[in-house]
Amino acid sequence: MLTLAFLWIFWCALHSLLITEQIQTWIGKQNNWLTGSYRILYILFSLISLVPIIIYQYSLPQKNLFIWHGWWRPAQLFLLAYAFVMFWLGSQNYDIAYFLGIRQWRNQRRGQAAPQLDFRCQGIGLYVRHPWYSGGLALLWAVGPITDISLISRLILSAYLFIGTLLEERKLRRQLGAPYQQYCRQVPMLLPWKGRVRSARTPTDQKG
Repeated sequence: MLTLAFLWIFWCALHSLLITEQIQTWIGKQNNWLTGSYRILYILFSLISLVPIIIYQYSLPQKNLFIWHGWWRPAQLFLLAYAFVMFWLGSQNYDIAYFLGIRQWRNQRRGQAAPQLDFRCQGIGLYVRHPWYSGGLALLWAVGPITDISLISRLILSAYLFIGTLLEERKLRRQLGAPYQQYCRQVPMLLPWKGRVRSARTPTDQKG
């Protein structure tokens, strides 16, 4: 179990390190093929490096601690539906080409400046600030039975998603300033418990 915990923690730390502002600033200064391709390479590396950890985890003998069945099944279906809604509606707010690194790659090939991520407060962004992180947490606990082995990975990845959300918040507050801070005061971070916030003010709103 300690080996598995170490592998997950190492993967999370490396995944975060490679996307820090310091690394991205250094990559941007290179002004070569790496500048436009880094995001794509980062995603590919993250996915490929997951494979051996998952294979190792499933090779270990496991004991069921909790199984979604009986009266718990509706709760599992609710979490799965919630995750789907968060991912789907979140994709309507985010620039998928930018997220995957395709836009950066195209701009670099065309000799254009690196694109800036467009921040939008619309759709699901009026209910929750980080729908993908929120959906990811729900999916993490809703899929499959919880075993003594999978519990380790679920706890580590949950902490990783929560810490990642806080780090993302800090970066956005620094980059976007007071308007984003006001947005944070109005719209919940992970759970849409306030319902739709009609008066949210963001940098995108103020441009109009």
